[in-house]
Amino acid sequence: MNLTAFEAALMVLAMGAVILLCRVFPFVFFRSGKSTGSKASRALLDFVELVAPPAAMTVLAINALGPSIRWLANFVTAESNTHPAALIAALLTVVLHLVKRNPLISIIGGTAAYMILQRLF
Repeated sequence: MNLTAFEAALMVLAMGAVILLCRVFPFVFFRSGKSTGSKASRALLDFVELVAPPAAMTVLAINALGPSIRWLANFVTAESNTHPAALIAALLTVVLHLVKRNPLISIIGGTAAYMILQRLF
């Protein structure tokens, strides 16, 4: 794809505007001191605050573990040519969190395990 300098500049400006609006939107929309509206809109906001973080983490986990899950399926059929680093690191993260009950230790331990396993396999 060959772009002219003008087209590239337009794309950079458009992407910059979208990123800026995404960053500014929460501060403008949820200003302190401003009422959040009706009870229905407050209930919706409470629901989104409750559901959004676990939903985002679930999507990220499925996205990260997709290749590992395919590896596990291939391992059972003996057609494996990939490695299970993400799956092992995710299991270690779960175990660390259940044992230590400290998110920081879990995240750092799981990330370190993943980086080491990536190099070993």
